[in-house]
Amino acid sequence: MQPIPSRLSYLFLHLFAFCYYTQHVSEQSKVTDRVSRRLIRIYQLYSRTSGKHVQVLPNKKINAMADDGDVHAKLIVETDTFGSRVRIKGAETGFYICMNKRGKLIGKKNGQGRDCIFTEIVLENNYTALRNARYEGWYMAFTRRGRPRKGSRTRQHQREVHFMKRLPKGQQPAHPSHHRPFDFIHYPFSQRTKRTRYSSER
Repeated sequence: MQPIPSRLSYLFLHLFAFCYYTQHVSEQSKVTDRVSRRLIRIYQLYSRTSGKHVQVLPNKKINAMADDGDVHAKLIVETDTFGSRVRIKGAETGFYICMNKRGKLIGKKNGQGRDCIFTEIVLENNYTALRNARYEGWYMAFTRRGRPRKGSRTRQHQREVHFMKRLPKGQQPAHPSHHRPFDFIHYPFSQRTKRTRYSSER
């Protein structure tokens, strides 16, 4: 029978390794990954409160008043790490959605700062909340009229911070059935192929 001290040491090592791994993953998810290939997605953000879509306007203002398929509602979402941190910019204007120290949403041409990074949080009701990376606890949010709400007044359980990802109007989801079938190319038999085929038939 294995001595108790050895068992405790074994369990302690496993617990230590698990805690170290968890902490490492948590720390790495908060650091910008400048090596890995960026994953880019295109979609719209439907606001639960306004019933409209988030849009980035040419004057750098951001609201949730766009209709489905509006040109300014098309967003390009770039991954920042291997986790769930993303940068979001308007496909038409090229401005990134950022948050200033007052909690106001603003558009910026350069979105490299942490104030332009949001963490995607999938909620139990299947909506997504976007928490700012620089200002912990502050979320992207909009009122019923589609106006931005200050991040300092937001909480994760509020309807104002709940969004649904939607494909731009007219864009079809990627599905195996939409892919082109394989094309089989028939090459003429060579002398070697004929010999191999003849031998196998025998």
